[in-house]
Amino acid sequence: MARGIGIGDLVAITATVRRQVTEDRVSVSIPSYNFPRSIIDHTKVKKGQQIELTGRDHAHRRGKRQGHIAMGPLVTVDIDKVRLVEKYRPPKRSKPLRDMVD
Repeated sequence: MARGIGIGDLVAITATVRRQVTEDRVSVSIPSYNFPRSIIDHTKVKKGQQIELTGRDHAHRRGKRQGHIAMGPLVTVDIDKVRLVEKYRPPKRSKPLRDMVD
């Protein structure tokens, strides 16, 4: 499921809505994160509904199958719970870094 995820890739996590905190904020439960997280959501969601959160994969922890996902503050989750949305492609250079000598 998390095969081929690299640093800078856009990834998604499926979270479960826990409760409505305020008019525009909901508390969600992220798998393998072990802490509730409050997010801004302007749509009408209900308790128990699944929503998809996206963010950039920031770094991997050596020796463990965990990654830091940048969704505002960093969220550390198991790589198995993450789904790849889009690979990171570095920008192409239009001219070389240094001038060519004749």
